[in-house]
Amino acid sequence: MFTTVLVANRGEIAVRVIRTLRSMGIRSVAVFSEADAGALHTRVADLAVPIGPAPAAQSYLSIERIVAACRATGAQAVHPGYGFLSENVEFARALEAAGITFIGPPVAAIEAMGDKIRAKATVRAAGVPVVPGSSEPGMDDAAVAAAAVEAGFPVLLKPSAGGGGKGMRVVREESELAEQIAGARREARSSFGDDTLLVERYVGNSRHIEVQVMADTHGTVLHLGERECSLQRRHQKVVEEAPSPLLSARMRATMGQAAVDAAAAVGYTGAGTVEFIVDADNPRDFFFLEMNTRLQVEHPVTEAVTGLDLVELQVRVAAGEQLPLEQADVSLDGHAIEARVYAEDPARGFLPQAGTVVSLTEPVGEGVRVDSSLVEGGVVGTDYDPMLAKVIAWGPTRETARGRLVAALGRTAVLGVSTNVPFLRALLSDPDVVAGDLDTGLIERRGEQLTRAEDPPPSAYAAVALALLLEDEPAGTRVDPWSVPGGWRVGEHAWTPRTLVVPGGEPVVVRTRGRASEAQVRVGEGEPLPARAWRQGDRLAVTVGDVTTWYVTARDGGTVWLGIEGFALPFRLVERSAGAGAAAAADGVVTAPMPGTVTVVRAAVGDEVVAGTPLLVVEAMKMEHVLTAPVDGVVTELPVTAGHQVRLDEQVAVVTPRVPEGD
Repeated sequence: MFTTVLVANRGEIAVRVIRTLRSMGIRSVAVFSEADAGALHTRVADLAVPIGPAPAAQSYLSIERIVAACRATGAQAVHPGYGFLSENVEFARALEAAGITFIGPPVAAIEAMGDKIRAKATVRAAGVPVVPGSSEPGMDDAAVAAAAVEAGFPVLLKPSAGGGGKGMRVVREESELAEQIAGARREARSSFGDDTLLVERYVGNSRHIEVQVMADTHGTVLHLGERECSLQRRHQKVVEEAPSPLLSARMRATMGQAAVDAAAAVGYTGAGTVEFIVDADNPRDFFFLEMNTRLQVEHPVTEAVTGLDLVELQVRVAAGEQLPLEQADVSLDGHAIEARVYAEDPARGFLPQAGTVVSLTEPVGEGVRVDSSLVEGGVVGTDYDPMLAKVIAWGPTRETARGRLVAALGRTAVLGVSTNVPFLRALLSDPDVVAGDLDTGLIERRGEQLTRAEDPPPSAYAAVALALLLEDEPAGTRVDPWSVPGGWRVGEHAWTPRTLVVPGGEPVVVRTRGRASEAQVRVGEGEPLPARAWRQGDRLAVTVGDVTTWYVTARDGGTVWLGIEGFALPFRLVERSAGAGAAAAADGVVTAPMPGTVTVVRAAVGDEVVAGTPLLVVEAMKMEHVLTAPVDGVVTELPVTAGHQVRLDEQVAVVTPRVPEGD
């Protein structure tokens, strides 16, 4: 067995692999880029080695630097995780040449399955059914178009190299072919350096089901059941579960054997996943899509229902050990569902988000597991994939697992960064998802219902105002949370107004008076209500009327983050004069639509502008966003300059509306 293993990855998967290495008594080595100095995976490893600047091409994708890190630390083997170099055949070759074990399949298997065209030919020869279409190598545009017409519309254009949904295009009519072929080639060339395309029949009412395989160097190839991965957006998985609610035991055995045959056809060893597309209307019709020659993001659901540690099996197989079980020993117990937590804004088209984690609450409970890279104070940037964590729930039944996962996501609070947690809870509560009627188009069809950003309720505004009131009180003031307010006399204190704004919302004036232990609060034009607030640990308890609610809160400069039931809401405090004047001033506030860099400033403090006048340009995700004056008035604040890095919803300008004479 190895004594030292280097993990050539970052984020939650690096942390997860290191956890198993530690349980096996193996010394772990983390690598990190400049952007990840101090990241969680560097803290939990036994050793950590810097490997270059933030761009992945100069760090996590640098074969030379990772091999050098192995030599510097005496690492005998490398676990690649997923993504980055995990399916890179040149990386596997370089490790082999350096005498370092690659914890993955042999070079020949990576080559055979890494090219989708060759993979299809290989598994077809082994008797595994493949999707109708054409996978001839080197097809030019005319040949791709002809193959599409022959396969019958709709068809799916797919890059031969790579995965993750990049470059995939659904073409529904022949008239769209030329434009879609050109676009697919451009994206494939940009993402993988190879614009070779293949054509497949697009199975509309389709379900994405994959089978986990594990093979050793002694001739044993097993399947460990299937995972349902049909809930996807832009061809990328969001929620996965095991087993699939669609398959019968007989179908599970049939698909499992097909996966074993596909793996055996290329002499596979280690952990791998054979992906199939299944006709939801006729589950007996399933077709090979591709094989991922690595561990999958969603592997925890398989671990939950089989009781096996797939990373430990990977390490033991790579060390030459025999698998400790046979196919008859594999049984599935209960059900498990996984939700991927991304730094993204579903209401803005799932655009990646960035920021600093100012407060973190991750769920615990029966059947709940969290694989995470998050730490308080950690910076979430846009250099890498926006996935932050995975929340997994197991239960004896699917409904128990689903209910536990919804509840666990409700106890998740990542304050400081916008995430998709509310979207995940809405998705898992969708009637079709509850019933197990899944397909790859469900999220697209339900898009608006699942991603619509609701205005926070008045109670949330009240909670923020009371948190600020509590913050302003002298240190050491103690509140008895369960005492009943008494002796209140209206007029004893003056109202203190605060204007709060949430992204995309209107400014709301919230007034409080009294102490936090015995206050009144009034949201907008609502009626004054008795309220009190106190802190218990890192949580804030707020009683408004007769109802007590527990929140997680954190202050980040002029923003108060409020976490409840999976929501993480940033309330920006607008420092303006009281009453209507504050609300009017808030109307002229300009904020960054997403994290980015100010490239041009076109105005100055004191300029008179009209609504629509360009003020500055922010570049984000390789797109330019021109920010304009929201109202007629005078530029009174412009705190940014060219080159300034801005956060989501950071205030970048204020235009104060003109006040009519006599007012």
